[in-house]
Amino acid sequence: MNYFRKSIHEMSGYVPGEQPPLGTKIIKLNSNENPYPPSPKALKVLQEIDGEMLRRYPDPTGKSFRIAASQVLGVADDWIVVGNGSDDLLNLIVRAVGESGKQIVCPAPTYVLYRTLAQIQDAEFVEVPYPDDYKLPVDLLIAAQGAVTFVASPNSPSGTAISIADLEKLAKELSGILVIDEAYVDFAEDNALNLTKKYSNVIVLRTLSKGYSLAGLRLGFAIANPALLAELNKIKDSYNVDALAYAVGAAAIADQDHKIANAEKIKASRAKLAVSFQELGFDVWPSQTNFLLVRPPNGDAERIYQTLKVRGILIRYFNQPRLEDKLRISLGTEEQNQLLLKILKEILALLN
Repeated sequence: MNYFRKSIHEMSGYVPGEQPPLGTKIIKLNSNENPYPPSPKALKVLQEIDGEMLRRYPDPTGKSFRIAASQVLGVADDWIVVGNGSDDLLNLIVRAVGESGKQIVCPAPTYVLYRTLAQIQDAEFVEVPYPDDYKLPVDLLIAAQGAVTFVASPNSPSGTAISIADLEKLAKELSGILVIDEAYVDFAEDNALNLTKKYSNVIVLRTLSKGYSLAGLRLGFAIANPALLAELNKIKDSYNVDALAYAVGAAAIADQDHKIANAEKIKASRAKLAVSFQELGFDVWPSQTNFLLVRPPNGDAERIYQTLKVRGILIRYFNQPRLEDKLRISLGTEEQNQLLLKILKEILALLN
């Protein structure tokens, strides 16, 4: 007997990257985690946590974190709402808008959680294909006129940048909400934050998982017009973020010097690794993230993924149309990147 809604019974759930236990001797380049440690100032806050903070419920609005974020971003704190990772905020948006008869739209391939959340709400999910160069198909997205349109900027899994001019055209011409998911903005050359001030239908999402090395903390936030955020606040869990995350996150976002220094190391590694992949015969998409999308020689992506896994290196392989011949590889430390290249050369020699 099936006790669940038809849409739930028939859908496939989101499958995250493999997560081996801590202490396992595996090089993890599959989930786009930052290879460098979080801010020492954030870790100091964690070490000094008062037990009274844990006894009580946290501030339901995350005021301390919102103030810290507002000072960094140059927006008022009532323009910010906080979530248990940016995925929590994606979920809130789709729950607030999505239903049978409503369209959730995004370019594809992109972050597959958008599809999963739409299916949960029994909304119609519309994917507008990216061209091979991953230039945003603006006119087709406008024509779709979704109740919500998601654009990951930069995009995942391609790593490619999205033009701010293209995003602004979407904001002007869409009748629904435009969600600009800036999970990787700390490694990019531009951002869409100013669009939230110009357009009342724009929500920009950020996370501390990537640039701030705090994927395990689960803290994300949305920036938008307060009138838009007020509707999301109606349906969020009363205490959707814990007190530890607020305290550690506030210290981390305030330490911009640490975040920027780590991001610069990753960008330098990204440029260097892209050249090395090209020298090995890989096609490499231009990235403004902390990962690279590559196509191996002869497109033998799945075999390389499996062989690397046996050798103790995890990367991401997507067995889906337009990605089945490609690999997404997170940037690691210089030592990890060099070991990856060494093992890849051995694998390619065997395959040839």
